Amino acid sequence: MAESKVSNLDSFVQRNRPLPEPKAISQEIRDRSSTFVATIFSAATPEEAKSHVQYLRKVLHASRPATHEISAYRCMMLKPDKTGLAGPDDFELKTGYEDDGEQWAGIKVLKVMESLAVLDAVVICSRWYGGIMLGSARFSHIETCVAEVCHTFKSKQELEDCIAMLSTLDDILKQLRDELALLSGPLTSSNDDSSPHPRVKPPDYTLWTELDLPKAKRLVTAREKAIASVKNMIAKRRGSQRG
Repeated sequence: MAESKVSNLDSFVQRNRPLPEPKAISQEIRDRSSTFVATIFSAATPEEAKSHVQYLRKVLHASRPATHEISAYRCMMLKPDKTGLAGPDDFELKTGYEDDGEQWAGIKVLKVMESLAVLDAVVICSRWYGGIMLGSARFSHIETCVAEVCHTFKSKQELEDCIAMLSTLDDILKQLRDELALLSGPLTSSNDDSSPHPRVKPPDYTLWTELDLPKAKRLVTAREKAIASVKNMIAKRRGSQRG
């Protein structure tokens, strides 16, 4: 079994291309010997989405094949012959789903993605059939698993956006504090602990998880206020020097 998995893995390895990494995996739901679990990957194109489904099936689940790998994707893509500079009209939404033998299940996955506005992703809900038919309960389990990974995916995206914003704000704040230090003279450098805005080393954002999202949002607000305050001090300093 291990040799089979290695062989399947080799077929997905491409030069200079990392293997796909799940953005989130749901908790398992078990009901009358059936097991459900959802996995979400980033996917920029339908082709990439379908490749991730096969990777999950042939590599990650090779040692324990699921009865059904129910999937759906939503990808915002640039239209042919468009540059993106004209705005939203240059883009189009590509969607698709696959029941994989579990009739009407694929559209359920897609509907959850749509309701949560998940884009550029593929979600696969895997079911291991236990021999007992579950009726409509199976759709509830599928939707619960899919919603869980979609919420996590959205939180991670929002955290990445906050971290990118914080990095930009940190650079702006550093430049403004350096400017203020030059205007203030050697006795009131921004490196001095007695300065109204002493320099603080930014946290290591790479260690943050989606659980740190509220903290990231608060820090963005704090950075914006600090920038406004330093800009005000610079303006006052320049005014006093002109006077």
